Amino acid sequence: MILITGASGHLGSATLNFLLKKLPPSQLVALVRDETKATDLKANGIDIRVGEYGDTASLDRAMQGIDTVLLIAGTNEEKRLEQHQNVVNAAKKAGVQRIAYTSRALRDRNTLVNKLMVSHFQTEDYIKASGLAYTLFQNILYMDVIPQFVGPSVFEQGIYLPAGQGKVAFALRSEMGEAMANALAAGESGNKLYVLTGSEAYSFGDVAIALTSLSGKTVNYRAAEQPAYEAGLKERGLPDVMIRRITDFTADIASGQEEGVSHDLENLLGRKPASLQQGLTMLYNL
Repeated sequence: MILITGASGHLGSATLNFLLKKLPPSQLVALVRDETKATDLKANGIDIRVGEYGDTASLDRAMQGIDTVLLIAGTNEEKRLEQHQNVVNAAKKAGVQRIAYTSRALRDRNTLVNKLMVSHFQTEDYIKASGLAYTLFQNILYMDVIPQFVGPSVFEQGIYLPAGQGKVAFALRSEMGEAMANALAAGESGNKLYVLTGSEAYSFGDVAIALTSLSGKTVNYRAAEQPAYEAGLKERGLPDVMIRRITDFTADIASGQEEGVSHDLENLLGRKPASLQQGLTMLYNL
């Protein structure tokens, strides 16, 4: 049996939906914090187990009878490593055979500006040291977050970010879920590492060109200087912690942390992943 944690979230639910096309629901288990948010999964015959990464007793209960666990990375960035360790410990205690984890595709863990990302690699280290067989999915930044980065006024004001000419090999979250489902359903042996990225890396200048072409409206990209950009966010009333989070992300993009391209996503999908234009067409209904 395969247990998917964070199963009511975007990535977890996408992975489960694709797993349902590969395996009978009797082989699938969803771990959720709130059972009322898992009605669709339950209606599809998936076993629902309630638990939280910070509640070790609930994790122990959830792991019973499980062969493989997909650990969807937690969103509590300050406590993420500790919570992930709880999941790995519970899996090992219950005799789980394999643990998979949704990590991040970044060039160099040692030179990251965004230190919150380091916990992904620390989780990888902990999984490797656990002795469990593992599958690591190092995922690139979702194409789905482009609207959040460029803002709601992109067609009026263009794109203004301190990302320089840095590129990202964006991929759709749904295609990552599909690829992970294919890997999990295959029942592989041994330890596996997949780097899930799009087939090409794009700058925010490329995003601007694509949005211009798709919308018929001129969208320009201006590479902001970080101090001026931070001052603008502060004027808008954003708290310092949020400003730092945004600028740390863009600093890593500017330095090329997200630009690496792998063919693992294409191979797992059995087709080329969505291009930037295809993805933006879907995201903006263009």
